[in-house]
Amino acid sequence: MAIDTDYVQSMATQLAQYEVQGQLAKADRNQAAYKAQLNALTTLDTALKAFKSSASGLKSAGSSMLINSATFSQEGYATATVSSKAVSGSYDFFVEQLASKSQLALEGLQDSDLGSGSLTLGQGSDSFTIDLSATSTLDQVAAAINGAADNTGVKATLVRSNGQVNLVLTSEKTGADQAISLSASGNAAVQNAVANKRELSVAKDAIVRLGGEAGIELRSSSNTFDNVIDGVSLTFSKAQQSGDAPISVDIAQDQKATKEKAQSFITAFNTLMSSFDSLTASGGENGTRAALAGDASVRAIEGMLNQMIRTSFGGVSLIEYGIAADRNGKLTLDAARFEKAIAANPEGFDKLFSGKGNLLETLDKNLAAYTSSAGGLLTDRKDNLNNQLRRVDEQLDTIQKQYDSYYNRYLRQYTSLMQTMAAMEQTSGMF
Repeated sequence: MAIDTDYVQSMATQLAQYEVQGQLAKADRNQAAYKAQLNALTTLDTALKAFKSSASGLKSAGSSMLINSATFSQEGYATATVSSKAVSGSYDFFVEQLASKSQLALEGLQDSDLGSGSLTLGQGSDSFTIDLSATSTLDQVAAAINGAADNTGVKATLVRSNGQVNLVLTSEKTGADQAISLSASGNAAVQNAVANKRELSVAKDAIVRLGGEAGIELRSSSNTFDNVIDGVSLTFSKAQQSGDAPISVDIAQDQKATKEKAQSFITAFNTLMSSFDSLTASGGENGTRAALAGDASVRAIEGMLNQMIRTSFGGVSLIEYGIAADRNGKLTLDAARFEKAIAANPEGFDKLFSGKGNLLETLDKNLAAYTSSAGGLLTDRKDNLNNQLRRVDEQLDTIQKQYDSYYNRYLRQYTSLMQTMAAMEQTSGMF
């Protein structure tokens, strides 16, 4: 059989592969296993953090699982923000007037009127002065007012109409105490404009009467009234006319919204359980065994979660409100039982989730032991797997060097054999 260069290279490759195939197969198996575990742990970590974030969101959103709402007898007059502390009840309001800003216009001024004197703007007992000698245009005057370090809360703009430029001054806030006062000196044109200023809007407080048009006067510098009713903030947007029917506001527990909030916890929990199911699948005849099947850490997390959902907090447990785990570990909600329990003991449900050392707080603390970036169990395991993968990479580098060494050795040997056979064939051809 003739031995040529292709044959030599082929034999060197096969023999070198044979020499390292055992080590290479083991390294490849380890690499695949470590990568599968790392990917699974990363997915688990993400799922746990997503659940933790959802639970924290429930805890921080008003710090209550109870939702109260306000219903108005007439639309377009007011809106309300209702906290869990609000007491159910019905209240009548008459909106006598809305809060407004102070707005004045200085008319007829020209750029040529500037360059001397001063303009003083005041609100209540506070005031600030603009040096007009440092300005030569109305634009500069407006900029000087807006940029004044001691500005009391006045915004200046230029409004152009029919070839005339008006300097319009507006209070930044509403309320009677925001009324703008003006005085000028050293400049006749500006003094005349101040003396003939046009009042575009009068600064007023909002006046609302509790109990109807002849009821108790409530006054605010803004259109928002905080805690007029405990736990309720009302913002009025439209005034009424004398003789109008008062606006009725009913404060009551919103069972639908409260149930939706409970359902959001259930959905987040069940999503996490589904992640566990896929990451720990045992496989079987028609399935692939998951990377974390039988993993002790996952079992520990599941055990902790199952214990938490069965534990009492604030003297009550989830099951008392119709929230229980089925045989697959997923939470279900018995709507009828939930509504009955909420009606009977709403404070208990709130304490279950939002009290000190409550369910959400305990879950957050326990999950942190696994998800924390500093010393968390999953973080440590992922770090360890990454170290293992780096070692496998080093092993693969070593195997590659061994392969190259074997290949070069067999290449030399078969090259020598090829040369020897070629010499023998040449010699035999001489006879």
